[in-house]
Amino acid sequence: MFLCYNKMSFAIKLTLKQALPIASRSSIILQNVYNYSSKATSQDNFYNSFTDWETLSKKKKVSKAMRAYLERAKEHDEFMKKQQFEYNIGKRHLANMMGEDPETFTQKDVDRAIEYLFPSGIYDRAARPLMKPPEEVFPARKAAEFDEAGRPHHFLFYTGKPNFFKLLYDITENIQDLYKYGDKVIRKKEVTDEKLLLNITGSVWLTKDQLEQLLVETVTDLEYDNFKLAMDRLVSLPHSHIYKEFIEKFRKPLATQRFALEIPKPSYDENGNAFVTTYECLRKKARGDVTIKSPGTGKITINGQDLTYFEDTQSREQVIFPLIFTGMQDKVDIVCNIEGGGPSGQSGAIRWGIAWGLRSFVDKDMLEAMQLAGLLTRDHRRRERKKPGQPGARKKPTWKRR
Repeated sequence: MFLCYNKMSFAIKLTLKQALPIASRSSIILQNVYNYSSKATSQDNFYNSFTDWETLSKKKKVSKAMRAYLERAKEHDEFMKKQQFEYNIGKRHLANMMGEDPETFTQKDVDRAIEYLFPSGIYDRAARPLMKPPEEVFPARKAAEFDEAGRPHHFLFYTGKPNFFKLLYDITENIQDLYKYGDKVIRKKEVTDEKLLLNITGSVWLTKDQLEQLLVETVTDLEYDNFKLAMDRLVSLPHSHIYKEFIEKFRKPLATQRFALEIPKPSYDENGNAFVTTYECLRKKARGDVTIKSPGTGKITINGQDLTYFEDTQSREQVIFPLIFTGMQDKVDIVCNIEGGGPSGQSGAIRWGIAWGLRSFVDKDMLEAMQLAGLLTRDHRRRERKKPGQPGARKKPTWKRR
């Protein structure tokens, strides 16, 4: 047993002696491989670093036009962020003034508050006080159409008007798709439900200016006519309701015709002259009625007197403004009966009564213009009551430190 053990230990020692040179040689080989791989890695890193440096050097070569555009875009973005921040603050202050929650204060509430706090009789809406989001006030900027190397993003860039021609391309694609869908329906012998047919009555195509604003590109008259022809062809197809959302993006509703249903037909006297009487002409504490007779010579009668019934010029201008605006100052006669209130209230009531009665003698275009001018809107403002503890409705006692 002892001899066997000695032989086994001798064999193990011999095996170890033979294995050590092999291990040392393999370690040398592994070390060489490691050194080579490390050299290769360092060499690759060197080439990669050289490539990165070369890329960076290429990126630094930005054209002057692109650099100028990037600077302008950065300035515009900073300006819009500042305007948005100020708009949010202003909207919050406005909500607090109106006693409402700033978090649920919508743009409709903002318009209503501006109209209440800053009433204006200016005809042009652009000249009236307003508070809109910055993206609605300031025109949109066209994004960069090429990268820093000068390669265009849009495949229609070289047409000069990529957005417009992309729109025509989309219209053509939709028409082709509808042709294919129609052929499929015919093969299957299906019947289209009439309820699904597209109805575009009550709306018109966007105007040329509105289309240019939407596309952020200038459009010639010929191109605009081609756009309308293409859209009309798309709408005329039997299954155009599939692209209803696409079509409605380029249509706008007609002006509201709510007044058309309420416009009274003129009555006629024994001489065959037309006349319209408007009752309940209200303004502050003034109450009255206005009768408009056509044809006429422009004669105005107020409580049996002429226009000199009002001593101040402003009240007289208020009365004749609807006639001048509609061009009817020499075509109709006005008879007014008014009571209560002062000159401002009475002239405001007569002005609204004349404008309300003139609806029966003007066309739809003038009716829309009168609506935009605010002539058909009744002024419900009243004198604000005095508050207890202060000299007037809004006036506060003078603050004194001591």
